[in-house]
Amino acid sequence: MSVVDIGTQPAAANPARPPEHTGWAGLVVRDLQVRFGAFTAVDGVDLDFTSGAVHFLIGPNGAGKTTCVDAITGLARATGSVRLNGREVLGVPVRRLARQGIGRTFQTATLFENLTVLQNLDIAAGMHRSRWALLGARRRIDPAIDEALETTGLGHVINRPAGTLSHGQKQWAEIAMLLVQRAEVLLLDEPVAGMSHDEREATGRLLHRLKDGRTVIVVEHDMDFMRQFASGVTVLHQGKVLSAGSVEEVTADPRVQEVYLGSVPDVDHGSAEGDTAP
Repeated sequence: MSVVDIGTQPAAANPARPPEHTGWAGLVVRDLQVRFGAFTAVDGVDLDFTSGAVHFLIGPNGAGKTTCVDAITGLARATGSVRLNGREVLGVPVRRLARQGIGRTFQTATLFENLTVLQNLDIAAGMHRSRWALLGARRRIDPAIDEALETTGLGHVINRPAGTLSHGQKQWAEIAMLLVQRAEVLLLDEPVAGMSHDEREATGRLLHRLKDGRTVIVVEHDMDFMRQFASGVTVLHQGKVLSAGSVEEVTADPRVQEVYLGSVPDVDHGSAEGDTAP
């Protein structure tokens, strides 16, 4: 198993890549609404996230970004429609949703820190194994795990406890777990928060590697990171879509400049340089 640059790895057959779909449409959200008592957190949101692009979902605090992701991933009760490749998935239980191809990371990594990277990925891969396969001993690494390690550049830390990884490596390990689960949609909640500059650059390159055959959605506050790596941007404000389009279109929108771009707080990217993919 070799270590590769996550930004320059040549295209190859990918066991972790989701199957091709005729008429791929990505993730289509229509009239999404989330209410907490009398408070409407998400108010009739329409979103179009196509395959093969890195979509950024931005907005000021309280705009409804994370609540939208919670609704899509089954963690918040919602009304409306969420369709993945034409299949309605809104209201599907969380575990079944993962099996249907929607995966998510959180701001804080949720790894088993006392287990190795390989063991964490093996647990994630177990979602697609039969009960008998889970009980039996395995004599080789699942090809999907091997491919996920190569894609994320973590092959050289395969036997290290997850708790000893740098902050950036932990985020990449969580992404690798989604790959072995064959996620078709990757929803990443502030994946570069707290990362060093080098880790942020490596993560941006990784996002563009991941978009091949997948839908990548990034919730983010880091405007510089968004400008550098976004294929498309949707801006939320007070639970509604304020603007959507290319980076240039969105940042030029006077409404966005008024409610968001003019008041973006400085983001601490961390002063310590972490381990980065070579």
